[in-house]
Amino acid sequence: MNAEQSYRQALILAPGDVVALANLGLLLVSAQRLEEAEPLQRAALALLPHNAKLHANLANLLAERGRDAESEHHHQRSLQLDPLAAISWSNLGVFLATRGHEARAEACLRRALDLQRDHARARYNLAYLLLRQGRLREGWRQHEARYAPNLPESGSLPPALPFPQWRGQDLAGKSLLIWPEQGLGDEIQFCRYAPLLKARGASTLTWVCREPLRRLLGTLAGVDQVLSVERAQTGVAMHDYWSFSLSLPLHCNTLPGRVPATIPYLHPSAARQRLPGQPGLRVGLVWRGNPHNPYDADRSLPALSALRPLWSIDGVGFVSLQKGEGAAEAAAAPPEMPLLEMGSQLGDFADSASLLAQLDLLISVDTAVAHLAGAMGKPCWLLLPAYMTDWRWLSEGEQSPWYPGSHRLFRQPRRGDWASVVERLVVALADLAQCPAPAREAIGEMLK
Repeated sequence: MNAEQSYRQALILAPGDVVALANLGLLLVSAQRLEEAEPLQRAALALLPHNAKLHANLANLLAERGRDAESEHHHQRSLQLDPLAAISWSNLGVFLATRGHEARAEACLRRALDLQRDHARARYNLAYLLLRQGRLREGWRQHEARYAPNLPESGSLPPALPFPQWRGQDLAGKSLLIWPEQGLGDEIQFCRYAPLLKARGASTLTWVCREPLRRLLGTLAGVDQVLSVERAQTGVAMHDYWSFSLSLPLHCNTLPGRVPATIPYLHPSAARQRLPGQPGLRVGLVWRGNPHNPYDADRSLPALSALRPLWSIDGVGFVSLQKGEGAAEAAAAPPEMPLLEMGSQLGDFADSASLLAQLDLLISVDTAVAHLAGAMGKPCWLLLPAYMTDWRWLSEGEQSPWYPGSHRLFRQPRRGDWASVVERLVVALADLAQCPAPAREAIGEMLK
């Protein structure tokens, strides 16, 4: 009997069991079964209307369902009942930040830390807010909370290595191993620090990555050895230090105007398969990200059909780099949306790099392929959600300090509004398609 079955059995025996109601509700929320979870959480709250945690649970659920006024009411009620609960201040801070009330959000998160200085979640949430605002000095420091033992969902679990973590010590003559964390896009974004680490005197630099990136990272300057995580977990040679890849900006003193952006820093190998010759603009498409990302429903387009208006533009040929479920969607594209499906033929990111090198432009949601385009200096039009926009794209603007001159950011004006984003894409792509063919050699300049 699994946990859900156990809670349901408990409620058959005792329908008014508040603990079973609340825990089953939280379990369903974690499975994104929000519609089922809400009546359970409301039933628990009806039985204990003065319980701060139950108000907080319902507030978080309502926030995910987009019912902001109700959510804020329950956040505030939770704090009225327990004003010293650091987690409730942190939760309210996140709610306000994702709704654009950043000053109020920061005050809430700092209040949480005033109440509990070692509150890892509040520190992590504050880091996210600061980094989105470009306040990098404090943001990087607070971001170190991500690998606290009670935040395993952050995607940063320290490796079991028999040598110490690097915390910015002198690297002259020292060996350093870099360990991956979070998503594949993070690995691509932060491997740019390899040449800087060598310049600081690292004698040996070993880069550990997930297997789909291993061949690609073999093109990275400054690295002495690239190992897959699987290989590294069987044992690695002794090094003086190890570091998480997302700790490198902190220890390399990355500040506004000092973001390492020597691009390209990753390079394609010989293409396994050449694209057929065709006149006009070659545009790659990626409309879905990692389905396991908790915010994928906001980051990804609902379907390929959301991009249908792009096919109204003459002189453009579309190529799908979409993998997973989206590859089947691309293969079944209707005749009025001709699309060369290549995603199913891509084995790893080295293959993706070879394909990207043959394109003029990538149009993508916030996923790893967009980072790959940036690392290669390939023009990319990036589609960003209004809700939970990732910190690295900042809170406003059309350009990225991480990929200057290549990325153009198309932001949703409001949560769920992809239609207006696609309207802007159509205008921009029509302008680009009208440019004479020789001008496409300078496409990066045209996108600035």
